[in-house]
Amino acid sequence: MRTALTADVAVVGAGMLGLSHAYLAARSGLSVAVFERNPAPQGASLCNFGMIWPIGQPAGPRYRSALRSRSIWLEALRDSGLHYRETGSIHAAYEQYEAAVGEEFGNKAPSLGVDCAWLPAEEVLARSHALCPDGLLGGLWSPAEMTVDPRQVMREFPRFLADELGVQFYWNTPVQRVDSHKLKTPEHRCDASYIVVCGGDDFQTLFPEGFRENNVTRCKLQMMRTVRQPNGWLLGPSLAFGLTFLHYPAFEICASRHALKERVARELPEFVRYGIHLLVSQTASGELTIGDSHEYGLAVNIFDNPAINHLILDYAGRRLRVPRLDIQEHWHGVYASHSRHPWLTFAPADDVRVLTVTSGIGMTMSFALAEQTLTEMGVPVEAVESRSSSANRIR
Repeated sequence: MRTALTADVAVVGAGMLGLSHAYLAARSGLSVAVFERNPAPQGASLCNFGMIWPIGQPAGPRYRSALRSRSIWLEALRDSGLHYRETGSIHAAYEQYEAAVGEEFGNKAPSLGVDCAWLPAEEVLARSHALCPDGLLGGLWSPAEMTVDPRQVMREFPRFLADELGVQFYWNTPVQRVDSHKLKTPEHRCDASYIVVCGGDDFQTLFPEGFRENNVTRCKLQMMRTVRQPNGWLLGPSLAFGLTFLHYPAFEICASRHALKERVARELPEFVRYGIHLLVSQTASGELTIGDSHEYGLAVNIFDNPAINHLILDYAGRRLRVPRLDIQEHWHGVYASHSRHPWLTFAPADDVRVLTVTSGIGMTMSFALAEQTLTEMGVPVEAVESRSSSANRIR
């Protein structure tokens, strides 16, 4: 006999996207139930850099959505008391082909509404003491990026939602079926006015036909974490490097990107093969998170490739100047992926939405996507207005 439950909004999945829906609905006074098949949050929301990264989104609606998501992030972080740093970011260039892309983007993007600037090497080093000065040509500075600690967020944000906003969590509870206004688990039947399914890279359990029709696959990425940096040393701006200009679609507006792509393919074929670029962020307790790689396919190899980590660390070691680069942890994450769409949504019923981020931008876009989805469904959510001052604009 299943226990009968009711909620205004039922959310399937307690990753960051599911929690974003729960936050926006609950802070609007709606009753919310979250069902998670694992005993605690798992998956890509836990295994990432914790970067809120608007600079990676193409200028226009997606960049504005990333900024909107950042604004709601700030509200949620301040409401919950969780750690964050408004760090900004630097894409550091050590090769002329990289610098050409960074400088071109820095010239084009501000007129498209992107707050960034290309800085010469001396100004980059004035903002970041974590970069090796030898060979540094300059860097693309953006003030919009911020960093959270994903492990802390995924551990403590659900507690805040439960204790302060009354969200009901049902852990270790797989949802077996979703129909209009109702869902079933092995132990519960929940009647809900609205249902949102945020299952991450689980394509088989609920609505598998929707994922098959959209040709969704998986991406595996390898990452590492250093020991804690000594004496309270801070990274400063989160860091990216020249290879990142080839990874994010924001930089596709640059004509010089083609020459960089050809050069990397010729000189760093293993980096292309494994989709390697370098990002560096810092956790709440001072460790550095370093990565990553990108391998695509539905069948994810559970065994990590040590050669990938070696390539990443060798590349990082020639560009970083940090107190400790000793690695204490390495892991891999998996997220849903699509060759054309950064996220996928479909509606099995008027009151049901399935939403999956099909690129590595879940942390960045989660709150904006949740707000958009709930609004389109007709869920009466209150507008969230950031109480923060604007990011440190370029002077």
